[in-house]
Amino acid sequence: MTIVSLSFPEQLIKEINDLQESRGFTGRSELVRAAIRLMLEDTKEKDSLSGRVAALVVVTHDQEDEDPITALKHQFEGIVKTHIHSKISHNNCVELFLVEGDGSKVAAMTKAFQREDKMKSVKLVMI
Repeated sequence: MTIVSLSFPEQLIKEINDLQESRGFTGRSELVRAAIRLMLEDTKEKDSLSGRVAALVVVTHDQEDEDPITALKHQFEGIVKTHIHSKISHNNCVELFLVEGDGSKVAAMTKAFQREDKMKSVKLVMI
């Protein structure tokens, strides 16, 4: 098996260690492999979206990281039907986008949010 060296911020290491223990992974490598497999499956699912679809894109981020949200909302305004912003704690926000349109555009929007390193989480929920 090939060895790959990775660097993580301390907070992420703490979360990885907690997840490793709570889910019963024997080591960090096993957990990282499982996470990558999930991402690969998710990517295949998004890449296969076609035709007209309706979905929710849910994004969480720090309050001060609004600029990428605004830019991406405008970039994909052709498929965004509704956008709701809510503050969920002192510094944490959630954005809910109701989107409808070509599946490839919905997938592209989701991927654009996922590539944005200031986002804490991005979920695509098909409806």
